Amino acid sequence: MTDWGAMDVLAPIRRLPPTPVDEAGLRERLRLSLVSAGYAVSFVPGLALAILTLLCIPLGLVGVGFALALGVVPATAALTRLHRTLSGRLLGESIDAGYAAPRGAVLVRPAHWVRDPARWRDFGFLCFAATGGFVLSMLPVALLTTPVTWLVLAFTAGDWAWVLLVVLSGPLLLTWWVTTEPLVRARARTERAILGHDRVAALAERVEQVEESRAETLDHSAAEVRRIERDLHDGAQARIASVGMSVGLAEKLLQTDPEAAAALLREARETTMDALDDLRAVVRGIHPPVLADLGLAGAVEALALALPVPVAVAVDVPRLPAPVESAAYFAVAECLANTVKHADAGRAWVRGQYDGQRLRLVVGDDGRGGADPGGSGLVGVVRRLGAFDGTVTVQSPAGGPTTVRMEVPCLPR
Repeated sequence: MTDWGAMDVLAPIRRLPPTPVDEAGLRERLRLSLVSAGYAVSFVPGLALAILTLLCIPLGLVGVGFALALGVVPATAALTRLHRTLSGRLLGESIDAGYAAPRGAVLVRPAHWVRDPARWRDFGFLCFAATGGFVLSMLPVALLTTPVTWLVLAFTAGDWAWVLLVVLSGPLLLTWWVTTEPLVRARARTERAILGHDRVAALAERVEQVEESRAETLDHSAAEVRRIERDLHDGAQARIASVGMSVGLAEKLLQTDPEAAAALLREARETTMDALDDLRAVVRGIHPPVLADLGLAGAVEALALALPVPVAVAVDVPRLPAPVESAAYFAVAECLANTVKHADAGRAWVRGQYDGQRLRLVVGDDGRGGADPGGSGLVGVVRRLGAFDGTVTVQSPAGGPTTVRMEVPCLPR
């Protein structure tokens, strides 16, 4: 016997041959009819949201449409997310939305939504759900409920009516038996085609991301070059020039005033040591020596020891390409600097793993939270890792804790 109570409504659709007519086939078709009824229910919110979406465009000219879109677009995304999950499970696959990343303040997001192809696919789904999708999903329900209703009525009718209703119900039930599975599969595939992330659009989005990352990397590199030039000019270069002047004066005084010459030489030696310190500081800003000597794990441990906040470090990664190690080190350093400056944290932690393809780092603290992913403290991290196709995810609710997750694809050195 089939366990009717253990029926998984959202199990993947199975191919159903017309014969044999058995309990398992009846159970599967009843399940798909229930799913089809759920599909049909989306007609109501789909029609309402489609109308409101159309109203957003003319009302946007007077500003009301922007406020309306702030409610309509997220509601549409919630409805389409539900259908992506439902259709994906029925087809045994994942249907990705592929929304463009949110940009700017909340009030200007409708302007970005208008240019996002995924949002227009959502609108296309609303139109489908309110028209052809509703008809497609109502067919299995109607083919099942109509003859069942007739058979119930036949119990109260006369003999001739009983025969007539039984004869009329037969073809409808046969049609329901044969067409339910193809109709539900067609609805799920249509939703996948409408809501799925188009490959061409995905490639276009990827190209746009690469172009933005390249532009940001070039800007960052130019800024770094200017910083290095400024540090050298204001620090080591000025001190070395001072050394040259002191040695020149000492050379002139060597015969007439040996003591003054010796004092100038001592001053030149001290200035030389200061210049070396300045050069070491510049080098540390480019690629810290501890990173070259000990790798990312040792460099992060050395970095944590110098902080006023206790930092637990659990970084277990092999030696990686030097540019990746440098970017990851400075990203961790920037996150920990934000913790010290803004988090008011009692402790922090750094975890790192490498699976052979991706470096994963987590920096967290038990501070007051509220970190802004778009703030200046984290934009630098995003820009730095973006050059290596890395991603940064920030979780920082008010009251804490704050967790920054970073992933960088790379191969071992």
